[in-house]
Amino acid sequence: MQKIFDEVRSLDLKCYDSYGLTEDILMEHAANGVALFIRAAFPLNSSVTIVCGDGNNGADGLALARLLHGDYKVTIFYAKKPKSKLALLQEKRTRSLNIPTCEKLFACDILVDALLGTGFHNTLNDNLASLIKNMNSLTAYKIACDIPSAYMFYADTTLTMGALKKSLFLDAHKEYVGDIHVVNLGIPRDFYEGDSSWRLLDVSDLQLPHRTKKDSHKGSYGHLALACGNKVGASIMSAKTALKFGAGLVTLVNEKKEQIPQSIMHASSLPQTTTALACGMGLGEYFNLAPLLENNLPMVVDADIFHMEILLDILRRENTVLTPHAKEFVALLQQTKLADISVSELQKERFKYVSLFSKAFPHVVLLLKGANVIIASNEKYFINPHGTSSLAKGGSGDVLSGLVGALLAQGFTPLHSAIHASLAHTTLASSYNGTDFSLTPDDLIAGIGNL
Repeated sequence: MQKIFDEVRSLDLKCYDSYGLTEDILMEHAANGVALFIRAAFPLNSSVTIVCGDGNNGADGLALARLLHGDYKVTIFYAKKPKSKLALLQEKRTRSLNIPTCEKLFACDILVDALLGTGFHNTLNDNLASLIKNMNSLTAYKIACDIPSAYMFYADTTLTMGALKKSLFLDAHKEYVGDIHVVNLGIPRDFYEGDSSWRLLDVSDLQLPHRTKKDSHKGSYGHLALACGNKVGASIMSAKTALKFGAGLVTLVNEKKEQIPQSIMHASSLPQTTTALACGMGLGEYFNLAPLLENNLPMVVDADIFHMEILLDILRRENTVLTPHAKEFVALLQQTKLADISVSELQKERFKYVSLFSKAFPHVVLLLKGANVIIASNEKYFINPHGTSSLAKGGSGDVLSGLVGALLAQGFTPLHSAIHASLAHTTLASSYNGTDFSLTPDDLIAGIGNL
């Protein structure tokens, strides 16, 4: 897991005060990190156009131009005349080498965006908006220095300086950032970075529920009970997922016996051997949920429950995982009187409202679905950025709830269950061999055996 930060200016200042490094030294390392990436990925003599703004992001680009000049066909495009102290210094250095400049953008092998960095918080004027649109239209491999300018530049790769920034992982920005890599600023990240309650989940963090105990039976791996309402298909998908993901027993609880797969059991009341509950998937007009909650069992909650009054009772329980999508989370915030916002407002401030909920309900694990999944527990936060658009299909969430429920039933903690179910979910999607539009819940379930 990697740390994520709201801002890195304070981390830069620590380098100046504690380690005797200067802003110029950090910039040289930033530019060198981008240069090393280009040298590793592209042959010598490739054409490189660097679009520079008037601030320190532009200065990074100018330093990069100097480092590549001679080995690559480098051209500088000045969107604005250098203004900051370091931009003026770097311009002086590039002029001493007679690095070519251009007044019009053209096709190239590599286009580097060093136009606007994290310090830009204004609205784009027409000239800058037109420039970024032109940059996006060019045929080139596109690299963003630190962040894509105004999160409007479509980068193939973002090389972010020093540490990961939270803004890179907003859902609305996923379209623009491409692959994200951290550039070292001349000091190991353990020294550069400070404390952070936010973490980025890596694919390698996934822990599967492997069975290591030889003397065991089906009861050794838990019993998941799913509340099954009138939308039976969703409940069955969750149940099949849970069984495939290691739960020893899975039961659908419903007043009337539905047509269900032979491997899934049925009961009209909660089985005594139940070790975890799953409620909400396909619940619809469930006959009466209250009797299922007269216990302290761990549970995963999804879908219809976020619009029901009984949610407030559920929020008082320990060992609970909530898995809402954006619209359901808005309903959750309204029910708890934490906020009355629209889905679009939530999407602009996902981190803010997840933090608000976690502070109010520190004993509950929240898994907010989206392009980038956010998991929160007791003011500790984790981002899973590995989801793909192939998951944007009905039933994908039911599979996720089944993964969470399976881990809860097997005795894993709610936070562990949320993190590793989410990673398994995105890994299943990314490892699917078919077209991105053809992935179905059945495909996800079938893939569990190959994780």
